[in-house]
Amino acid sequence: MHTRTLGTGSHALDVSAVGLGCMGMSQSYGPNPGTRDEMIDVIRSAVDHGVTFFDTAEVYGPYVNEELVGEALEPLRDGVAIATKFGWRIEDGRMAGLDSRPEQIRRVADASLRRLRTDVIDLFYQHRVDPDVPIEEVAGAVGELVREGKVRAFGLSEASAATIRRAHAVHPVTAVQSEYSLWTREPEAEVLPVLAELGIGFVPFSPLGKGFLTGTVDQGTAFAEGDIRSTIPRFTAENRAANRALVDHVGELARERDATPGQVALAWLLAQHPWIVPIPGTRRTGRIAENAAATAVALSADELADLDALARRVGVQGDRYNAGQMSFIDR
Repeated sequence: MHTRTLGTGSHALDVSAVGLGCMGMSQSYGPNPGTRDEMIDVIRSAVDHGVTFFDTAEVYGPYVNEELVGEALEPLRDGVAIATKFGWRIEDGRMAGLDSRPEQIRRVADASLRRLRTDVIDLFYQHRVDPDVPIEEVAGAVGELVREGKVRAFGLSEASAATIRRAHAVHPVTAVQSEYSLWTREPEAEVLPVLAELGIGFVPFSPLGKGFLTGTVDQGTAFAEGDIRSTIPRFTAENRAANRALVDHVGELARERDATPGQVALAWLLAQHPWIVPIPGTRRTGRIAENAAATAVALSADELADLDALARRVGVQGDRYNAGQMSFIDR
């Protein structure tokens, strides 16, 4: 797999063009079909397929996802980059609001280093923008960790263009992570132009629309207990039916290209900018191989324009989060 560069200068990270989002191995998509040892095998199989960029967070589990990633990658650490996140207050094993105070950032960094079995965090994101802590203080706190050698690069997640500018003025932002895919286009209006201007990389999570763009989810799909999609408006049965036109078109193009719908959706993302690195998640080694192979699917200019036009024309029914989760998005 070829590599891409997130950020510029001394704070840049060279990573695989497609990374691996590890959250689903510990939460959000219902009972895990595999054991912990099997998830370790999945993570290590990603390295075998050329993936060098792995995404986790202290809040996933909480804590257990970092521990899983740390154990899986410890023997392979020199050849991979690990991203994790701070910014939540965790009480009794649950998210209890935001907390990006500098002293909390330092506590999280030290704890994450232990769980990840490493002496440096390659990319340390603020998971959600904390309105009670100026972003300048957050950037300054992470900058101190960079100077101490505990962190290599600073990132933001779900941050607005204005917040990105303010943070970058204090300490270089290497990457911004937000949801982005054929059916989630919000970053295009303001965030992507700012990233292009400032030389900041972009890491789309849910690049396959939480599974919808793979064609494996339809209006008849029943979500398991604990599956976050049962709480998301665009995944109601009615909205899944309304959103089917885009998925059907992706599937038709995939058949023409002897690819899978997921590969076409990832190829579309990769074609948008050379500094975009999607992080699809999976719990199956077969999907690892499929997603990694998406880098070999070269869509023509006409195919890209056709997908783009259809996505804009048909639109998407339903918000990407429920009201409570949307309240944490910096807009």
